[in-house]
Amino acid sequence: MDIQHWSYLYPKLNISGLFKDSPCDFQVKEVLGYEPIGEGEHIYAWVRKTGLNTAFLAEQIAKYAKLPLRAVTYAGRKDKHAQTEQWFGIHLPGKTDIDWSNFDVDGAEVLKTIRHNKKLRTGVLKANHFKIRIKELTDTAGLEERLETISTLGVPNYFGEQRFGDTRYDPKGGNLVLAEKMIAGEPIRNRNKRSMAISAMRSWFFNEVIHHKIQNNTLTTPQLGDVMELAGSNSFFCVDEINDTLINRLKQRDIFISAPMWGAGNLPSKEAVLAFEESIASANKSVTETLESLGLKQERRAAHLYPTNLKWIIDNNTLTLEFSLPSGAFATSVLRELVNI
Repeated sequence: MDIQHWSYLYPKLNISGLFKDSPCDFQVKEVLGYEPIGEGEHIYAWVRKTGLNTAFLAEQIAKYAKLPLRAVTYAGRKDKHAQTEQWFGIHLPGKTDIDWSNFDVDGAEVLKTIRHNKKLRTGVLKANHFKIRIKELTDTAGLEERLETISTLGVPNYFGEQRFGDTRYDPKGGNLVLAEKMIAGEPIRNRNKRSMAISAMRSWFFNEVIHHKIQNNTLTTPQLGDVMELAGSNSFFCVDEINDTLINRLKQRDIFISAPMWGAGNLPSKEAVLAFEESIASANKSVTETLESLGLKQERRAAHLYPTNLKWIIDNNTLTLEFSLPSGAFATSVLRELVNI
C-alpha cells in the first residue's frame, strides 16, 4: 500500500520549499455553518491550539471539567503540527458554566464559549479556512500561473498524507502499516489505532481510484455511468446522458464526478465506469474484502476539489496562501500541485 506513486493533475513544478517550520506556518480555522443560539445543555468552546492533537485536547477538557470523555465532542480532527482554531462541544445539562480561567494546557487557549441546544457532532463543519506559509522557495518560475490554474480548474480531491500517518520513518505512513497488519489478520486492540488504520485503508483505496482516473483522463471528464455527487450533499445520481445541462452543472460546481469510498454493497456506477471501478477493486482485493468485512457500506466522495477565496502573495521566496475547503478536504492536496514540501 504505497503512497508515492499517485499522479499529479498538472506537470510537476521543480520548486521546493520549507513547510511547517513553525506551527504558525499552517493555520486552520473551522467554519461551522451555523450559529450557536446562546442557550441549551451544550457548551460550545472556541479553542486555539498550537502543537496539540484534537483527541488529546478533548481529554484535557474533559479532565478539567470533571466530565467523562464521552461528554466532550468535536466536529473534526485538526493537524497537530499547526495552529488551529476549532470548536469543542461539552455536554453540561442543568449545570452552571465552566470557569476556564484556570485551564492550563500548554499550547491551548479557550477564546470564547457559548451555549447551544444540540450536540456538536463529527462532520457538521461547512468548511475550513487555511492560511499557509511556505518559506525558502528554491524558485518561483511558473508558480503564479499554476495558482491561477488551480483557482480556475481545481485539484484532485486526494486524502492528504496526514491520513496515512508519519511518513518520515516509513514511506507508507504508520497508519497504513497498521492497516496492512489488519489485512493480514492481526488484531489491533487499541480502539483509536484501529480506527485510524481503517480510515487510512479506505482513504488509500479512494486515492488509488483518483490516481487511475487522472491516468485515463476521466477525473473531470464525465462518462456514461459516472456517479455525480451534488455539491454540499450526500445525494448522488448516475449519468445516463451527457448533455449541455450536465456539462454546465459541472462548470458551475453544482455537481462533482465521484469515486467510491469502499464498503459492502453494490457500486452505483454503470457501464464503463462500473467496469473501471471494479477492476481497481479486483487489483486490491485484500483491501476491499477487509473493508467489506468491517461492516462499512459503499459511499461516494467528490473526485475533484476547488479551493475557494484563493489568495496569495509571493515575496522574498516565501509563498503565503489563504483559501477555504469543504469539510473533509485536505490543504496538502492543493499544496502538492504547487511545491515539493
